[in-house]
Amino acid sequence: MPSREEVLEVLRPVQDPELHRSIVDLDMVRDITIGAGGRVAVTIALTVAGCPLRAEITDRVTRAVGGLAGVTGVDVDLTVMTDDQRAALKAHLQGDVSGGAAAAGHEGHAHAVNDGPQVIPFADPSSKTRVLGLSSGKGGVGKSSVTVNLAVALSRLGHEVAILDADVYGFSIPKMLGLDQQPVVIDGMIVPPVAHGLTVMSTGFLVADDQPVIWRGPMLHKALNQFLTDVYWGEPDFLLVDMPPGTGDVALSLAQFMPRTEVYVVTTPQPAAQRVAQRSALMARKVNLAVRGVIENMSWFTGDDGKRYEIFGAGGGDMLAADLGVPMLGQIPLVTALRQGGDVGMPVTLADPAGEASQAFDALAKRVDTLGRGRIAHPELTIR
Repeated sequence: MPSREEVLEVLRPVQDPELHRSIVDLDMVRDITIGAGGRVAVTIALTVAGCPLRAEITDRVTRAVGGLAGVTGVDVDLTVMTDDQRAALKAHLQGDVSGGAAAAGHEGHAHAVNDGPQVIPFADPSSKTRVLGLSSGKGGVGKSSVTVNLAVALSRLGHEVAILDADVYGFSIPKMLGLDQQPVVIDGMIVPPVAHGLTVMSTGFLVADDQPVIWRGPMLHKALNQFLTDVYWGEPDFLLVDMPPGTGDVALSLAQFMPRTEVYVVTTPQPAAQRVAQRSALMARKVNLAVRGVIENMSWFTGDDGKRYEIFGAGGGDMLAADLGVPMLGQIPLVTALRQGGDVGMPVTLADPAGEASQAFDALAKRVDTLGRGRIAHPELTIR
């Protein structure tokens, strides 16, 4: 029969499906009992009583322990953490604010504590996360679709990717990813849900579909701040921010909160759209954000005859890139599957990975990945 240490060791690779960390490292394994007949009982403490993924945790533990030699059966008992245990878990995830996450030996960054100053992890010069702000001059250019499918394409390159849906009034990311799971709150810390391997936070989790968001500028500023400080993001390679169209409050707040944000302007081929999109790029530069490139959406439609039809004209993306002095990073074709994927919660890059649109997003992701950071921070250099 296996020993308790052997059972604990096979449970170490088992991750909590919400926190994406080992259930052993998170101290969720509360007890292990090995019966005389080789039957193993494991007690797992969930973060909250109504954990929506309790069945998934049970399955992962059962499969891991059941694979051990000598185990004839596995019984998983799910309990709930006490308030003190949740507080300890939160502290473990966030790290010691006074000493910093690196000094504490934890992954991620130091976050705010309830009575301390709020800290935005992605603004830390030591952060490995590249923040990509997807911007547009006006709505209707497919910016959210580009955000979702670019995120999937970056994930397929092996990166850990998160999405912040900062389009507060016109949030659509949860629907495009088929997300109906709500965030989990652990002692005031928000754990965002995951869809298709992407961590997602959106205003859409906070309000009903038919409820309008009627907020003035200060409320928008506060909401974005909470999304960045109260949410446990971990340490993704990329954070894609789906920005609202135009040059309003959210863009200003983003520049204040995360000055190393890289801005990517989404436009359509028509010259009229290019002139409007130019305003969002110039606004980004005015607030000292780096504009890295242009993405042209709806560039053409390929008919059954194999011919490309430029329904929305041509040249808008190239003109914008030339005016801004940045590269044209990619052109995304107009395909029905792209729209359908957004409606049913299955991005085209997953539904049709070999299709024309998916290939365009894969090429775009490689270009973005190759660009590297817009600004290199050197935290080891200080001014005295």
